[in-house]
Amino acid sequence: MAVCARLCGVGPSRGCRRRQQRRGPAEAAAADSEPDTDPEEERIEAGAAALSGAGGGRSAGPSSPPRCSLLELPPELLVEIFASLPGTDLPSLAQVCTKFRRILHTDTIWRRRCREEYGVCENLRKLEITGVSCRDVYAKLLHRYRHILGLWQPDIGPYGGLLNVVVDGLFIIGWMYLPPHDPHVDDPMRFKPLFRIHLMERKSATVECMYGHRGPHNGHVQIVKKDEFSTKCNQTDHHRMSGGRQEEFRTWLREEWGRTLEDIFHEHMQELILMKFIYTSQYDNCLTYRRIYLPPSHPDDLIRPGLFKGTYGSHGLEIVMLSFHGKRARGTKITGDPNIPAGQQTVEIDLRHRIQLPDGESLRDFNELSRVVLEVREQVRQEQEQEGGPEDVEGLGQQSPQPCEEPPAEPAQAPGDRGAAAAAEPPAQSGQGQPFVLPVGVSSRNEDYPRTCRMCFYGTGLIAGHGFTSPERTPGVFVLFDEDRFGFIWLELKSFSLYSRVQAAFRNADAPSPQAFEEMLKNIQSLTS
Repeated sequence: MAVCARLCGVGPSRGCRRRQQRRGPAEAAAADSEPDTDPEEERIEAGAAALSGAGGGRSAGPSSPPRCSLLELPPELLVEIFASLPGTDLPSLAQVCTKFRRILHTDTIWRRRCREEYGVCENLRKLEITGVSCRDVYAKLLHRYRHILGLWQPDIGPYGGLLNVVVDGLFIIGWMYLPPHDPHVDDPMRFKPLFRIHLMERKSATVECMYGHRGPHNGHVQIVKKDEFSTKCNQTDHHRMSGGRQEEFRTWLREEWGRTLEDIFHEHMQELILMKFIYTSQYDNCLTYRRIYLPPSHPDDLIRPGLFKGTYGSHGLEIVMLSFHGKRARGTKITGDPNIPAGQQTVEIDLRHRIQLPDGESLRDFNELSRVVLEVREQVRQEQEQEGGPEDVEGLGQQSPQPCEEPPAEPAQAPGDRGAAAAAEPPAQSGQGQPFVLPVGVSSRNEDYPRTCRMCFYGTGLIAGHGFTSPERTPGVFVLFDEDRFGFIWLELKSFSLYSRVQAAFRNADAPSPQAFEEMLKNIQSLTS
């Protein structure tokens, strides 16, 4: 009885097996089957029905071997069994009988569920000081807000963004990921917290806005619908600075661009920067987020798909998602600009048309590169006419994306263009490195690009006027440097974009199916079309 009372608090209560033995059979059965629910446990979705075999009946046949029910197992063994079950199944288990319910108040069970399901590695025993149990952490924090974990794109007009919501210790934190300062595309990503959720008392979780420079303050998170949630700051005065908008702008400029306005001599770039500050700051961290998934990978992919940082002229660095769709690869903007907004396909690569770079001095000749690329474009056009459609969708499993070309920023510093002599060869998975240098006249924000490449393919890039007016897909060259870097030469703009992989591990970001990923791409594109 001492062991029972210590581990599960049952003691001589009606749910204890020893007490049942002193009762009549009918009384014991009625006591064990009486439901004893708890409002907090009803918050957790039930994943399984009550376990079968919870009764204590035995077979009547004299030759049948005796059977032992779960109720007859020692409490310490039941703790181990329950701790191995998914947390969503435990509320249903708690309704089987009082004994199970009281055993499920054992913190060991919920400490293990927090660790295995959400990666909480903190010493959860520290919570006892504040009177918060591991069961409270699981039910009121981790499970309640589980639907917002993962990658999200905020609805900030054409600019978009990348938010990663993670369990960080005993907090759930929304980190906004920012590209490195232009033009250092190989530098690591930067990130800053936008909100956090934690449990400091047993009543409910606390949501705090982290925007601004005056510390955490009151905020709110609302799950709007599946794969969509919103945040709201209830104390926007914490976002203001004593020096007014001018001080706020200068602080934002240092954080966003790593420089002062006096350091930026290009007038057009100054206009773009000021426009972005005015547009984005009006939201005051009151934003709606839509879920995004990382692209699925396949054994025959040219390189591993994922997120990349790319140079976009006067617009600075932007985040692009590279994905593979049969005979094509696509680069979709996660962050964007007033010319080509977030969600649009910045580049599309035709993996059936490989381009062989010329040798010697011809490599530096832009006219020679243009001639080769335009010949391939004509070949692609003829193939599409023969196939009876405006675009070849073989291997995509869906209709090709809307006719929009992926843009560099403004004409002055848009993504570039690249040269190659063409042959319509099937794509190879590997190739020996070949010399690479940008043709004369092609501009690049980052001159520190690789001087050898693996292979090149024909592709198209999306360009448009301010406000995504007159979008047009123009020919270009996709240049694969290595597993983590590629480039694109924008032929019409005479500009070159260099892309470098985002080296970060994201949890809860995999698409449940290839169809779900394709649907996500269409959804984020339709928002800005």
